[in-house]
Amino acid sequence: MPSPEIASLSWGHMKVKGCSTSYKDCKVWPGGSRAWDWRETGTDHYPGVQPADLEDVLKKGVQTLVIGRGMNEALQVPPSTLDYVKKQGIDVRVFQTEQAVKEYNALVEQGAKVGGVFHSTC
Repeated sequence: MPSPEIASLSWGHMKVKGCSTSYKDCKVWPGGSRAWDWRETGTDHYPGVQPADLEDVLKKGVQTLVIGRGMNEALQVPPSTLDYVKKQGIDVRVFQTEQAVKEYNALVEQGAKVGGVFHSTC
């Protein structure tokens, strides 16, 4: 299954193509998407994205993971989290969220097995 395109992004609002729900923060992978609820793993801007935030996306067979750090890049991504992803043989790319969505959608257009986690506010 292909990864779904991110149809739109604005402050606090993301829309994934083919999904009737809109998200504040979201996770996407080949064949699906869901809300990224930080309360599930105790995530906060600092120390930031933890391996537990990524596990469900990484299990979907992605070859590349794109992380969106927020519109003002307030969400941290610790080196230990990047190492965790790389040790699984997955390419990881981290950007400000608008740039992350552009990168993710470009990879989708190329037919890549790409997943992503995106923070749409600060």
